[in-house]
Amino acid sequence: MFYSIIHEVPGRIRVKLAGSVPEGDIDALERVLMADPLIEQVQVYPRTASLAVCYRSEQAFADRECVLACIAAVDAASIEAARADFSVALAPRTNNLMIDIANLVGGYVARRWFLPAPLGVLFALWNYRAYVAEALRSLVAGRLDVPVLDAAAIGISFIKGDPATAGSTMLLLGLGELLEDYARATSEHELIYSLLDIPDYATRIPVGDPDLRGAAEERVAAKDLVPGDLIVVRTGMPVPVDGVIERGLAMVNQASLTGEPLAVERSVGDDVFAGTAVEDGEAYVRVRSAAADTKVRSIVNLVERSEALKAEALLRRESLADQIVPWNFLLAGVVALTTRSLERTSAALMVDYSCALKLVGGISVLSAMSQSAREGFTVKGSKHFEAMATADTIVFDKTGTLTEATPKVVEVLAFGGWTRTEVLRFAACLEEHFPHPAARAVVNAAARAGLKHRERHAEVEYLVAHGIASSLDGKRAVIGSEHFVIEDEAVVIPQEARTAIARDLHGLSVLYLAVDGELCGAIGIDDPIKAGAAQALRELRDAGIEHIVMLTGDSEQAAARVAAAVGIDDCRADLMPEDKHEIVERLCAAGRRVIMVGDGINDSPALSAAHVGIAMGSGTAIAKEVADITLTGGDLESLVRLRKLSSELTRRMDASFVQVIALNSALLAGGVTGVLSPQASSIIHNGSTVAFSLRNARPYTLRAEA
Repeated sequence: MFYSIIHEVPGRIRVKLAGSVPEGDIDALERVLMADPLIEQVQVYPRTASLAVCYRSEQAFADRECVLACIAAVDAASIEAARADFSVALAPRTNNLMIDIANLVGGYVARRWFLPAPLGVLFALWNYRAYVAEALRSLVAGRLDVPVLDAAAIGISFIKGDPATAGSTMLLLGLGELLEDYARATSEHELIYSLLDIPDYATRIPVGDPDLRGAAEERVAAKDLVPGDLIVVRTGMPVPVDGVIERGLAMVNQASLTGEPLAVERSVGDDVFAGTAVEDGEAYVRVRSAAADTKVRSIVNLVERSEALKAEALLRRESLADQIVPWNFLLAGVVALTTRSLERTSAALMVDYSCALKLVGGISVLSAMSQSAREGFTVKGSKHFEAMATADTIVFDKTGTLTEATPKVVEVLAFGGWTRTEVLRFAACLEEHFPHPAARAVVNAAARAGLKHRERHAEVEYLVAHGIASSLDGKRAVIGSEHFVIEDEAVVIPQEARTAIARDLHGLSVLYLAVDGELCGAIGIDDPIKAGAAQALRELRDAGIEHIVMLTGDSEQAAARVAAAVGIDDCRADLMPEDKHEIVERLCAAGRRVIMVGDGINDSPALSAAHVGIAMGSGTAIAKEVADITLTGGDLESLVRLRKLSSELTRRMDASFVQVIALNSALLAGGVTGVLSPQASSIIHNGSTVAFSLRNARPYTLRAEA
């Protein structure tokens, strides 16, 4: 990229570019330059074809040269690549705001100075028509709200023969609206950018025909997918892009797009869409559109849906603000009757509570959602912050939540004439089709042992929270938990086998393999506890969580080991999904405010039953879809930060509510007593609304609970 240096000081360079920067390239140019580790800030000035770069200058000359080399290296290809990564420009521009303000104020001043008075009055009346139209729409809809207040206040100025005051009032309202829109857009933009940095992944088939067994697979970032790529989605996996199914059959949950909670069947030739998830089955999907486009769409949907998931406290306050508007009119009527002053009457109509409360509260939530994304969790609406802040009970799944979800096979036992090698090979053959951590452990153990597990079984059936059923040489083959194999499948375990399992697999999670009703083997799996799990649970107690529960489908021995290590109050093992759901419902019915944390398909019913459901980022797409909050990674410390952030949001909104009510009440009092003119009331009212909004857009300080 061609440039010339306009000005520089140590750590900052401003350069003139060879040509103007299109609006659509501003985000891409900033992202390209910000990729350089030396560059700390980039500001593009499209109208003047220049940009300013702030950089670290520990080694002044060398760092300067590196930054200049980075600027020079920017070309059309790098801009295009960055634009593909983020295909829409959503950032509100400060320079655009300044231009809009200059146009608004400059036009007003020019009319006051140069237009003859009669033309000035006509122009003011022409501008007033928009306020009247908005007020009429509200009245027709049966609403007595802020647009009606504004139209009435301006109209009084015209009635008393003061078009100059009417014009200045409209100017102030216009300025307030510009600043409020900018403040909200800035918060939404920050949120969207934060969410865009959260990676999605896909399983791509780089070569080969999916009809051929053993087709190669690779895990890639979803943003690297391009139209024409072939991916595979299986039970519990997300659909990361829009595409069409070329092979397979899957039950797809489309609740995020359609709101329909039941999965729908999708087969060859059917379309599937990003943001949905596979509940059951397997499908090979031909990518139809770039991942960046579909991700932006899903993020925008999330931001829009968050408006429908407002906290009860926020809804109550916004409702109160709307209910106060009729009292504004009543107050104005009393002032008009008692003072006979149109100016004081206008002042009573110039101040409302609704705009400030709605804007300040909304920006507080957007700022919290944005910080959440940076901290490592995605929150779907402010009601979930409220539930998180008031919760007194937290319920954990075990595998993948309190443990690493990277289990390893540590022991294999064989029975009934089978060898350990045969047990591991056949178990891997069955388990390779499913994404559960225990299944991956078995497949990985077979791979490390160099075992080829050519498929000898028929079609497999995955029974959620139970195990896998198939057939081998016409005989029923099952692998799964003790509950599934022994109780549901009625497999008899000889006493000798029981003794060996109790002795050699004590404290481990155990998978049982049986064929034709006879036990063939048992596989002991160890899943290490997450580093810092015990510390995170202690901090949650310090943050006000009174009761900590663990619910797992694993064995009593494995569950007890984890519970003792991390400090669990109440541990329940050998549970089915419906059991977890029932326990969470009982806790809620007992008056507890419950958080449920899980990662698997079997956790989905319990996640939906809790006051707030939290899915681990490494978990299944179904769990993430059902959950109200998703942790980007598996760090339990994120739960502590989320609790603190939720409490800080509550404190900020409470303080803002009191301040808005107090200030606007004072403005009303000043207006009706004649201390403040309508223009002064408008300036202070709109200025304070913007000031409160900008203050509430600041990052939160995560402090300990009182």
